[in-house]
Amino acid sequence: MTENNNQKVPMNEEQLNQWQRECLANAQKFLADKGVIPVSILEKECRILPPLCAIWKIKGNDANTYWVITGRLPTDAVQVGAAESARDVLRHFSFQWQLKADNIMANKPVDQTQVDFANLLVNRAHGIYELFENEQLWANVAS
Repeated sequence: MTENNNQKVPMNEEQLNQWQRECLANAQKFLADKGVIPVSILEKECRILPPLCAIWKIKGNDANTYWVITGRLPTDAVQVGAAESARDVLRHFSFQWQLKADNIMANKPVDQTQVDFANLLVNRAHGIYELFENEQLWANVAS
């Protein structure tokens, strides 16, 4: 759903496809910026949860495979060994982001940007943990 004048309006198919393409492009760019060129996407294991996030399983040119999360949250990646499934990787990122936020605040941030980023991490960590816990989202997903 997209927000329009504070009302939730369902995305039409074109908007959903555009959002998904943008999320995938962001995931690929994120890995490329880390020196990993995406080679293939393991589509069966990816999960698209519009409008909040998309979870991609991407093989890189470095012989590693990565989970990458994109959407209305910080883009992040981890090697697949950190989580068995897209659902599990949500829990992983939730915990990691809370730890990152704690570290930022423990180092007494010098500017408001750092404080805002720490708050964003905590907010999004809670949001993706709620997605992780939502049994309805995962009911039709083979383990």
